[in-house]
Amino acid sequence: MHNLIFLTDLARPDLDPYVRLNEAQLFHALEPQPGLFIAESPKVIERALRAGYQPASLLIEKKALDRDLADLDHEMAINQTSGLGQTPIYVVSSELLSQLSGYNLLRGALAAMHRVKRPDLASFLATMPKAHPRIAVLESVVNPTNIGAIFRSAAALGIDGVVVTSDSADPFYRRASRVSMGTVFQVPWTYVDAKLWQAEGISLLHRLGYKTAAMALRHNTVNIDDPQLDQVDKLAIILGSEGPGLREKTIAQSDFTIKIPMAPGVDSLNVAAASALAFWELGNREEN
Repeated sequence: MHNLIFLTDLARPDLDPYVRLNEAQLFHALEPQPGLFIAESPKVIERALRAGYQPASLLIEKKALDRDLADLDHEMAINQTSGLGQTPIYVVSSELLSQLSGYNLLRGALAAMHRVKRPDLASFLATMPKAHPRIAVLESVVNPTNIGAIFRSAAALGIDGVVVTSDSADPFYRRASRVSMGTVFQVPWTYVDAKLWQAEGISLLHRLGYKTAAMALRHNTVNIDDPQLDQVDKLAIILGSEGPGLREKTIAQSDFTIKIPMAPGVDSLNVAAASALAFWELGNREEN
């Protein structure tokens, strides 16, 4: 049985994660413990549950209650994920939901989920496959839509883990997790402090055995299908911010600068599109 709580207003303090806290406030809501994030739609919620994230509560529109609970129960059943138990499920009318920011973009049920503590870089990389690991590093990628799209490509195209600098958008922001179709819960990832990354990020990767490939437009670039890249045992593919791209220091210290060949008159792709092509070429994929 589900723990359904039918509400006629949004004043209840338990609804703060949905009604009164923005995503940055949710991130810090439970300090010194890890905070909260919002997962949207039964598919995304189920993937978070399957990855071991614990729900604090759910919020569902009354007219969609049967559909969303059926979808969620179905997803959990086919993936053998434990149920929601006594997790509070708040049920509200369409009129009340219309008061929420972003209501028009709502894609079904919402869940407030507990975050987990992220490992440091060395501990994280120790969990990567022993043979031929491929990771992506996202340096100052601030657009949540791009973050979500990159994670979706990473999950599909054989990237073993993702490292996100702390000045990037949060992969658990609602828009990022929605665009990723929940793959932000599937692909292993961690943060690296932006100041630490700027000071010695490439050196840290080198000390941990990784060769680095910076995606940038330079005269000394190699194509993403260059055979020497496939020969590298441990490879970190570094992608930069949507406007300026990678920092000069990052490019200068990397072992390779790689490019995607372009048609005349076009010099670059959106970072999410570029990541998909790079991951296709450089990721670990089992042949069908």
